[in-house]
Amino acid sequence: MKKIVLKLVAVSTLALSLVAITAPQSKANAATTHQVKTGDTFWKIGKKYGVPVKSLMSTNKKTSHLLLVGEKLVIPQNVTNAEMDLLARLVHAEAKGEPYAGKVAVASVVLNRVDSSLFPNDIKSVIYQKDQGYYAFTPVQNGAINQPADASAKEAVKEALAFRGMGNGSLYFYNPKTAKSTWITSREVTIIIGNHRFAK
Repeated sequence: MKKIVLKLVAVSTLALSLVAITAPQSKANAATTHQVKTGDTFWKIGKKYGVPVKSLMSTNKKTSHLLLVGEKLVIPQNVTNAEMDLLARLVHAEAKGEPYAGKVAVASVVLNRVDSSLFPNDIKSVIYQKDQGYYAFTPVQNGAINQPADASAKEAVKEALAFRGMGNGSLYFYNPKTAKSTWITSREVTIIIGNHRFAK
């Protein structure tokens, strides 16, 4: 009888230990999956999590945009929260007062640079890149990047991340009223939004 009780205690302790070990892991798994709800689209899900629609589809081996209510999608981790915050602060500083589409386009320029062989391959390195002793982005030079981003800039970053890889490939932007470089104004303009011209 004593042996049976000891065995039960040992089994119970082992079971509790296993629960303690596996609980955080299942919590982490929950954060990287999304259960499809009525009205969900790849675009909405990509924008919600700040992941490219293309990555979302390829990770889940999807060849069409058809989603079934209740199915679980794996959410790929392309960008960290710290990178999203840094990019949102840059967008906030660079595109304050610009239309929302212009904010999305500024974030897209940074992401296009990350994806281009002409620039560093991560968001932080692109934002803090120096050329001939000067930072590529004025807010880094003047410290405005240290100001917190507003909700609009944060939303624009998520939208740019969802759209990543599907735009017109803009690598630069400038305000023609204040731009002093003849090189930048000679680049092929891809789109004009608000006071900014985007170019490649």
